[in-house]
Amino acid sequence: QVQLVESGGGSVQAGGSLRLSCAASGRSFNNYAMGWFRRTPGKEREFVAAISWSGGSIYYADSVKGRFTISRDNAKNTVYLQMNSLKPEDTAVYYCAVRFGIPVVVERLYPYWGQGTQVTVSS
Repeated sequence: QVQLVESGGGSVQAGGSLRLSCAASGRSFNNYAMGWFRRTPGKEREFVAAISWSGGSIYYADSVKGRFTISRDNAKNTVYLQMNSLKPEDTAVYYCAVRFGIPVVVERLYPYWGQGTQVTVSS
């Protein structure tokens, strides 16, 4: 059974930074892409960032480009999301997700999900 556990969420003022982590366990994660999505109340869950197994392919939503950085440590089966210059509109529950193969931006193509971690940015 695949388990994904996010951590690192919290409250921060606008302009601040947070680093989210997501640790995966339960099986071998060779050749798995990992991604981050977020959901705000009343909205669909939206893509934030994704990274390939090798780290050679990385994708970002336009809304976070230049502010967020996704990275991974395969030895630890962990993916990170460094979030800088945070804005109130970044407030959301952030979820990590895992899929076999290449990273994609489509939510329904990720079969494994974490429970989410709340990020709140105040103005």
